[in-house]
Amino acid sequence: MKVVLPGPLLSYTEKREVEAIGATLGELLVDLDRQYPGLRFRVLDEQDRLRSHVRFFVNGEQVRDPRHRLLPTDDVQIVQALSGG
Repeated sequence: MKVVLPGPLLSYTEKREVEAIGATLGELLVDLDRQYPGLRFRVLDEQDRLRSHVRFFVNGEQVRDPRHRLLPTDDVQIVQALSGG
């Protein structure tokens, strides 16, 4: 399935859109990390929870659970919040 990545993760993939597979969001992240080592740790913490500054959208709807089921036709977008002042 197509995965759209934010700018801060381009250092891993060198492209904004990549392809990955997985029956769940967590499995998708495992596949992304297999293809682009280190990427998964940037979006999941040590307890495999989604990091608070990262948002996942599946077909335009926000998803907060790594166990969320995915279909091969889904579009996934990863967004990182900006902070500062």
